[in-house]
Amino acid sequence: MKTSDYPDEDYGPDEPVDVSHIPDAVPRNEPYSKYGNPSSYTVRGRTYRVLETGAGYREKGLASWYGLKFHGRRTSSGEPYDMYAMTAAHKTLPLPTWVRVTNLENDRTVVVKVNDRGPFHSGRIIDLSYAAASKLGVLGKGTAPVEVVALPAEQPVPAPVTSVGERQFPLWIQAGAFASETNAQLLLRRLEEQSGLAGKIKPLEQLSGRIYRVWLGPVDDEHQLQQLSEKLPEWGIDSYRVVQ
Repeated sequence: MKTSDYPDEDYGPDEPVDVSHIPDAVPRNEPYSKYGNPSSYTVRGRTYRVLETGAGYREKGLASWYGLKFHGRRTSSGEPYDMYAMTAAHKTLPLPTWVRVTNLENDRTVVVKVNDRGPFHSGRIIDLSYAAASKLGVLGKGTAPVEVVALPAEQPVPAPVTSVGERQFPLWIQAGAFASETNAQLLLRRLEEQSGLAGKIKPLEQLSGRIYRVWLGPVDDEHQLQQLSEKLPEWGIDSYRVVQ
């Protein structure tokens, strides 16, 4: 859990960092954190009750952000805080919960994973990572009015296999998913240039809105898949999914 929520006590990099290549968080079916979800907890004399589920959660209020002061420290969920990941802190949503955050001043939208507690400054409903705040245009002002909507988990797509345990080709690599189609297109163009493969945007309709998934391929054989798996981290893609 963060110990401070005041922007003047935190800071970002000396020079702005381009985070346009960082995909939005993808809602997943993950168990709740054993350590981050007490029934209630108290900070600065105020008691907060953790929600049993994020289903149906929607709220408007102020967003703030946190950066280098907490980079690498343990979050309330037990994960280390990574200011360049698409994450956020919330006072009462279960950890983890995935939410769509929309900046009501410029209509920019991102999807983040809530894995920490905060902000405990009056009037603020969510604390964004540096990367998420940058994408939403919050860094300069420090805060911005936002709408936060909890998202259902995206059902995982299993890697297709045959009865003898071998993959069925051709396959595709899902390299990212975005609430913004523009951000999805930016990643797709970059990966097409780096890989020499074609790609496509696969929209996914959810009750809370549309998510744009970036698919790269087709991948024709196991050797090509292995080559891609080695190259993707070099291209800034640390997490990907094999889909058909």
